[in-house]
Amino acid sequence: MSNTRVLWLGKDDPVEAFPPVSRALQEPDGLLAAGGDLSSARLLYAYRHGIFPWYDDGQPILWWSPDPRCVFLPGQYRTSRRFLREQRRSTFEIRLNTAFDNVIRACAAPRRTEQGTWITTDMIDAYEQLHRDGWAHSVEVWDDQNLVGGLYGLAVGQVFFGESMFSTVSGASKYALLFLSGCLQTGLLQLIDCQVISGHLLRLGATSMQRSEFVDQLQVAANPATRVENWPATPISCSRLLTE
Repeated sequence: MSNTRVLWLGKDDPVEAFPPVSRALQEPDGLLAAGGDLSSARLLYAYRHGIFPWYDDGQPILWWSPDPRCVFLPGQYRTSRRFLREQRRSTFEIRLNTAFDNVIRACAAPRRTEQGTWITTDMIDAYEQLHRDGWAHSVEVWDDQNLVGGLYGLAVGQVFFGESMFSTVSGASKYALLFLSGCLQTGLLQLIDCQVISGHLLRLGATSMQRSEFVDQLQVAANPATRVENWPATPISCSRLLTE
């Protein structure tokens, strides 16, 4: 019989108080625990063990570990012929960590296809603290002085845990994902976690990975918990991003 209850975490519970991810519910897929807090220590422990927070305003903090997991591995990112033509002509630039606050707030803005947002004020505060601590990063797409797309997430060891992305110009966020794909190719990263499977990500080359395999990979790629220090320091022309 599958587990039908989730553990309630208290704010004073130790960060390792999460149950094994194998106890996550099948419906809704991956719900593991509720409560606790969004301290940097708890968030880092959660991500390194295949768990992430996801909840709406007015709900308690909900912790998830879905099975299977949506990931990018080296060499998987797909670029269409149309995108390659656009890339060659692109005047966009990739910049890193120059506007993290703007990126997370743009990701939190209402979308035409969605009601509300799961990126609450408390979530923004928590990830901004992780950014100040060197764990959370923004990959930004700029058109001259205009921020037109990007994404943010955590980089721990050789894993990038993607959280959300946005575009104000059609397709702009694909360049941010293409940059991360290049980091897989160069060995800076081993794995990009996209959390929940979507048709859009699968079309771009993402794949599903069984949760047990994903957690096993984290034990190697995200341990020890080290910060990625050698991100490119200068803007990168999108027309020169790695596409093979």
